[in-house]
Amino acid sequence: MEGVFLVPFAPFLFVLGIIWLNNNRKLEEKRIAAKAASGGGADNPETLGRIGELEERVRVLERIVTDGGYDLASKIEALRDERPVTTRLETREREARV
Repeated sequence: MEGVFLVPFAPFLFVLGIIWLNNNRKLEEKRIAAKAASGGGADNPETLGRIGELEERVRVLERIVTDGGYDLASKIEALRDERPVTTRLETREREARV
């Protein structure tokens, strides 16, 4: 019964909460639009570089999953190698021929 005096203020607090949420939603929409307009999308060279790195990693993982000729340890060591995948494969092929 101590909080009974707050009951008449509940509708006002509810309305203020709705106004606050509405303003925050509009502000977030403006932030998203400003980020899209400023080039925060895929046109950014930094983003394109990161996408290229991730695509290369996916190619390596696909190659590991689909190729049954190598054992798991050599695949893991190949991932640790910092040379490009094509160079590593060419080196392995040369070593296998010798």
